[in-house]
Formats: sequence, C-alpha cells, structure tokens
Amino acid sequence: MNYLLIFHILGWVIQLEGIFFLPPAITGFLYGELNDAIVYLLLGLLCAAFGRLLRLRKNSNSTFYAKEGFVVVALSWIVISVIGALPFVLTKDIPHYPDALFEIISGFTTTGSSILTNVEALSHANLLWRSFSHWIGGMGVLVFILAILPMTGGSTMNLMKAESPGPSVGKLVPKMQQTAFLLYAIYLVMTVIEIILLLVGGMPLFDSLCHAFGTAGTGGFGIKNDSIAGYSLYLQNVITIFMFLFGVNFTFYYYILIRKVKDAFRMDEVRWYFLIYLGAVVLLTASLVKNGGGFGESLQTVAFQVSSIMTTTGFATTDFNLWPGFARALMVCLMFIGACAGSTGGGIKVSRIMIYLKQVKKELMQQIHPKRIRVLKMDGKALSHSVVHSCNTLLMTYIVIFIVSLLLLCPDGFDLTTNFTAVTATLNNIGPGLNLVGPTGNFSEFSTLSKFVLMFDMLAGRLEIIPMMVLFHPATWKK
Repeated sequence: MNYLLIFHILGWVIQLEGIFFLPPAITGFLYGELNDAIVYLLLGLLCAAFGRLLRLRKNSNSTFYAKEGFVVVALSWIVISVIGALPFVLTKDIPHYPDALFEIISGFTTTGSSILTNVEALSHANLLWRSFSHWIGGMGVLVFILAILPMTGGSTMNLMKAESPGPSVGKLVPKMQQTAFLLYAIYLVMTVIEIILLLVGGMPLFDSLCHAFGTAGTGGFGIKNDSIAGYSLYLQNVITIFMFLFGVNFTFYYYILIRKVKDAFRMDEVRWYFLIYLGAVVLLTASLVKNGGGFGESLQTVAFQVSSIMTTTGFATTDFNLWPGFARALMVCLMFIGACAGSTGGGIKVSRIMIYLKQVKKELMQQIHPKRIRVLKMDGKALSHSVVHSCNTLLMTYIVIFIVSLLLLCPDGFDLTTNFTAVTATLNNIGPGLNLVGPTGNFSEFSTLSKFVLMFDMLAGRLEIIPMMVLFHPATWKK
C-alpha cells in the first residue's frame, strides 16, 4: 500500500475543497451574511493549510495500483463529506452534525435526499454550497484532480475506474489526463449554457446557478420548498432537457465534437436510453390521462418527472406519490435503471441493464441450441469476460446491500413502501421516494442509525459499491 501517495492525493483533495468554499463565502458577503461568509472563508484557509501539511512528505514512487485507487477514492469522498458538513453546523442552519453530514453526503453523491423540512430557511451561502456540492460530485473530485495533476503509470486509470460510474472506463484521447480535462470541459460548457438559458427565461442569477449545478450533477437539491413547481413552464422545460442531456454518456458528446455523428448515434446504450425515456413518457402520460388528467399538462409533467427520476436528479414539479399505482410502480422501476454509464446520473445504468438482458437471451438460446456459440456484444464489439463478470458481481453485491439496508431501517417502524423506496432513492442516488420520503416529504424522521445506513448507501451508490467495500475489508490493510 503506497500510503505516502494516498496522503499526498488526500492533501490535494482537502486543498481543493478549501478552494470550493470560496463561492459560498463570496455569496455570504454579497447577501450580507457576514457570519456565514467568515465561516466558509476560515474553513477554506484551514483546508489549505491542513492539505498542505499532508503533502509535505513526498514519495519518489508516484505509481499505485487498483487497490490503492479504490482506497484513495473512497477515503476522498468520506473526507470531503466530513469537512463539507462543518459549515452547516458552524452557521447553525443544521446544528445536529449527523443531519449535516447526511445533507452534504447527499449533495456530493448527487442524491438530493434531504433532512430539511424548510429549505428556504437556509442562508444564501448554505443554499449555494448544497447545490454546488452536486456540481462538484457530479463529475467527481478525483477526475478534476486528474485533469490538473499529472501522474505516472497506471495510476490515472485506476483512479478513473474507481470513481467513474459505469461497467468500464475508456480513454477518449490517448492520455488519461487529457480525457479527464475533456470531460470537465464538456461538463462546464453545458452548465454555462443552461445558466444562460435559465437567465433568458427570467430566473434570477442565484436561482439559475443553484439549479444549473443541481441539473448538471443530476443532484436535485432545490432552493424552494416546492422544488421547481413555482417556476414557469419555459424554465421547467429547460431543466427537463438538460436533466436528460446530463444523463447521456459523455462519449456521445465527444463523438459529436469530433464530427463523428453516426458513431454517436450508433452507441447502443444511448439508443436504449432514448427508447426507455420515450416509452416511459408515453405509458405514464396515458396513465394520467386515463385517470382524468389533461393531455398537454400530463405530457409536460411526465416528461419532467421521467427525466428527473431516470437521470436520478430528483427535482419535482408535482407529487408523483399521488399518481395511480401503475405510474408509481413504473417510476420505481426507472429509479433502478438510472442513466447512462459515463454520465453524471446514478442507478444501475442502462448499459448494465443491456448486458443483463443480453445474458438472459444468450442463456435461453444456449438451451435451445447447445452447440451454437454466442458472443455478447455492445456497439458491435465483443464484451470481455471481465466486464460481464464485474457487472454480475456488482449486481449481487447491490442486492445484498439493498436487503441488509432495508432490514436495518425496520426498527424505525415505518411502512414497507417508505423503507423500500428510501433505500432505493439513496442507493441509486435518486433523492425522493414514496410515502414519507416522497417529493413533498423528507428523511428527517429516520433515526440516527438509519441515517448512517442511508449515508453509506449514498456513498456506495455513487462509487458503485466496490471502493466502499474494499475500504472496509480487513485484507486491504494487510501488508
């Protein structure tokens, strides 16, 4: 285990978080919230100093492997969360530290689940920090560091694999550092475009920044108690489109940029993503119309909510907890599917759903034609055994964590639907569930133990389980 390099990278992470404290500090000064501004400023300075201390001792060996990659990614997300919760406590907006930790882990993991009953009571500085945490976590803090910090050997690939969502990580350009830089460039440009379009629609600058951060990171923290419902249809439609776009595999945008449009639309996962979205919109709109809703209003509402839930953003314009049983069941199914691999969205991912269905088809055909050899393919290329194996391993681990988490919530005494969708919402980084944790509810009534279970689920879901499991396995720390 290359401990010195792990501490070196953690130092960079802490210093970077200190820099990230500057926007809410500036916001506090602009809105006259001097106490909050000073808290963020002092925390930023402390992070800069402490991070520098961790980086004082250098190691000539700057290469580490998969185990170290998983450990440093998991530790980084825990560290930024532990530090990131402090402003809420010190400003007394969320005085109970476990609640503050729940809120910021939900922010960084782009989950959007909240313990707050009145979000509008928060200061502007804290509201911006909540939403900005989505933007930081959407692409990943380690990916950002890779874009600016050169590393040798397989270190960059091991970090990228550990933090980036999806069954596999590939290079868009020859060097991994260039890939990380390109991903963040696309991410930043799309965020800026959304901010501009929201401003054009009359949304105030502060609101535009917060909602663009939440959309880009597919996080969903609102700054109003009614989430997005109080804004105009134009603004809701802009957010609908960008939620959908940020749920697309970013390789798609890379192909568009290099003018390989045909290759972009030949991506199997993207085509499936489009079809699942359209199919869900049609079925849910028909369900609402059948139950007395107007076609135009139902279509607009469904398009927003499907985009929000499928991309695991979690914004809301209506309480879908009140929808018919079929519609609610379909929404829960979309929570599990999630967005594309290589996007900022959560869930199991469309690509893995494809692989699982292809495996089922292969096994069925194998029983019918035992002598025929079939190869699993995606985008016209054969899938390696390691990719299929990792997908199967993740699914089994996912099921075990889901069941254990569900059982651990039972002592709180809530109904099965609340507990089931609470775990679904956190493990898939969705945000809202059904019943007590629906779009108009929150997670404040859960016990402290249950909140820690759900915090683990949020981190495991964002890092796709393995890094968190490796971190807590005793064999990881043996020489």
